[in-house]
Amino acid sequence: MHTNAQRIGYNTYGMQRKRSKWSMINLASVIFFLIAAVFYLVHERNPFLRVQEGEFARVTIVHDGDTVSIVRDRKEEKVRLIGIDAPEMDQQPWGDLAKRHLESLLRKSEWRVTIEYDVEKTDQYGRTLAYLRAKDGTLLNLAMVENGFAVLYTIPPNVRYVEDLRAAQAKAREKRLGIWGEGGLREMPREYREKRPRL
Repeated sequence: MHTNAQRIGYNTYGMQRKRSKWSMINLASVIFFLIAAVFYLVHERNPFLRVQEGEFARVTIVHDGDTVSIVRDRKEEKVRLIGIDAPEMDQQPWGDLAKRHLESLLRKSEWRVTIEYDVEKTDQYGRTLAYLRAKDGTLLNLAMVENGFAVLYTIPPNVRYVEDLRAAQAKAREKRLGIWGEGGLREMPREYREKRPRL
């Protein structure tokens, strides 16, 4: 039989082992959480973006040929299509025609798109930078260029589809589509903005 002192010794030892076990579990949990948090922050340049890559979002407003507003979970954000530059709305009739063409592409997709990011996820104006895909997989950024309603506008490091966009622009120019045709756009959107800093 064990004496009271021995029982107390065993109980104390058992409690110490349990505390030690729980301490190790808690420590491991904290380390895991910290590693996960660091990994998330490193790989997400803007971890507070409301729309996650690959998820569907609904387009609510088409501002022009390269900028829309999307909504998910009742929250709205403005999205600038990466790699392209559409005519400004003041560059009529092309600003309006580019906007309408983007609207037609979105209408075919029932105003639903999937989001694809590149390296930088926001611009200096706080807009989300993204590639938008229609329900059938069509890359809308590319479609705007290949149909002659936008031009290539690459800002590194967001260059994932730069070669596809460049090839699409070359074909559009060759076929004289949209802004490349007779009576087309007289001034590139970037040049137009540079002369009018408020845009």
